[in-house]
Amino acid sequence: MTKKLPPEFYQMLEEIQANDFVIVELNLYLDTHPNDFEAIQQFNDASLKSMEMKIEFEKRFGPLMHFGKSFSNYPWDWIDTPWPWQV
Repeated sequence: MTKKLPPEFYQMLEEIQANDFVIVELNLYLDTHPNDFEAIQQFNDASLKSMEMKIEFEKRFGPLMHFGKSFSNYPWDWIDTPWPWQV
């Protein structure tokens, strides 16, 4: 049975996805411009922000990633749906 999720779940998940898109784009740019100091700073700032947002999301709503990349609360969180990739 799928549980009802608050609007904050979707808002936070969208913010994480948007920030991670920035990281991917900066990563691609830096592959061809490895000496762009400002882009490296932006990449590192976005990466730190991503980690912080994911920690906060997981505290409130449970794990985002599987196979040991996220911790589980008790009881086991992975039986609760929807999973982040289902929304």
